[in-house]
Amino acid sequence: MLVGLARFGAFVFVAASLAAPAWADDQAGRQSLGMARVFTNDTIADRQDRWRSGGYGISAFRGAEWFGALPSQPFEIMEYRLRGEVMAPDNLARPAPGDRLYAGSLWLGAHTHLGWQGLDLTAGADLVVTGEQSGVRRLQSQIHDWFSMPRMDVEGFQVANGVYLHGTVEMAKAVTLSWGELRPFAELQAGVENMARAGVDLTIGSLGQAGLRSRDPITGQRIAGIVDAEASGWSFLIGGDVAQVDSSIFLPESRGYMVEPTRQRLRLGANYAVGTSNFFYGVTYMSEEFVGQPEGQLVGSLSLNLRF
Repeated sequence: MLVGLARFGAFVFVAASLAAPAWADDQAGRQSLGMARVFTNDTIADRQDRWRSGGYGISAFRGAEWFGALPSQPFEIMEYRLRGEVMAPDNLARPAPGDRLYAGSLWLGAHTHLGWQGLDLTAGADLVVTGEQSGVRRLQSQIHDWFSMPRMDVEGFQVANGVYLHGTVEMAKAVTLSWGELRPFAELQAGVENMARAGVDLTIGSLGQAGLRSRDPITGQRIAGIVDAEASGWSFLIGGDVAQVDSSIFLPESRGYMVEPTRQRLRLGANYAVGTSNFFYGVTYMSEEFVGQPEGQLVGSLSLNLRF
C-alpha cells in the first residue's frame, strides 16, 4: 500500500514537473501549435487481439510560433505526450505458458524538436508506469465486459508494477524531392526497452512538408502534429526500420523470456487534409519480439484531427 502510494506520488510529482514548462510557456507568450492523436490496434489491421495489442496517444505541441521549419534551439518547440499501451498474450482468457506477459503501461513525457547541423533532432524522456497499478488491465477488462468480448484472466500473468524513466533520441536527414521527401533516421532508446534503431521514411506528396510530424512509438508511423492551415490533399507514407534490442522490462529474463535480438517494422500510410481537418490511416508489419513468438503481426494506426 505504502509502495503504491509512493509510486503514485512520484507519478504526480513528475507529471507536475512536466506540466510546469507548459505553464511557463504561457507566461512567455507561447501558444498551442497543434495536437496529434493516434489510436493503434491490431484489430483494425489483422482483426486479432494479441501481442502489441493496442494503444492511444495524444501529443500537444507548444511554441511561440511555427514558421514552417524547425528552430535551431532546443525547447523552442515542445511536444508533451500522454499515452497508454497494452501488450498481451494471444489468449487473454487462458494464456499459454511461454506467451508474452500482459503489460499495461502509461507514458507521460516531454520532447523537443529542433534542427541541428542540417539534421532533424528529437529528444526527450517519458515517465512510464507499468503493471496492475497503471489501471490499464482493469479498463480493458471493463471494455470487454461492455461489448461482450472474450473474458480476460491475466491478473497472475502480467508484468510487475514499476515506475521507470525512458529516454529517446532520434536524428533524421530530410531530403526534399520533386515529388516528396526521403528521410533516413537513427534512434536510441534507453529505459523500459534498450535498443538502437535505423530506418528510412518516404513521403509521396507535398502534404505535411510545411508542418511537423511526430513518430508513433509503437509502429513508427509519422503522425501530423503541427499542420499547415493552407495544406490540403493527399500524402502517402512508406517506411521501414530495423532495431537491435538489448533488453525489455516487458519481457523479463527473470521469468525465462528472451528478446529477439532484432526487430523489423514495415509500414504504409495515407494522410488526407481538407480545410483545417487531418486524417491518417496506416498499417504496420511488426516482426517477432520474443523467442517463441510464432509469427509477426499487422497493426493499424488511425488519427483523426477534426477542426471546425
